[in-house]
Amino acid sequence: MSNAIYTQIVPSRGLFARLMATIDRLLMASARIAIRNGDLPYPGL
Repeated sequence: MSNAIYTQIVPSRGLFARLMATIDRLLMASARIAIRNGDLPYPGL
C-alpha cells in the first residue's frame, strides 16, 4: 500500500467564470484577427 494520499481535484467553475472565459476567448480571437489585418486591436467591450 502506498503512503501517498491521492485526491481528485474537481474544478469548481461557476457560471460567471465560464462566461468571463468565453468573453476573454472571443476578445483574444478578435485581437488576433485585427493584428493579422494590420489594425490596432479594440481594447474591450
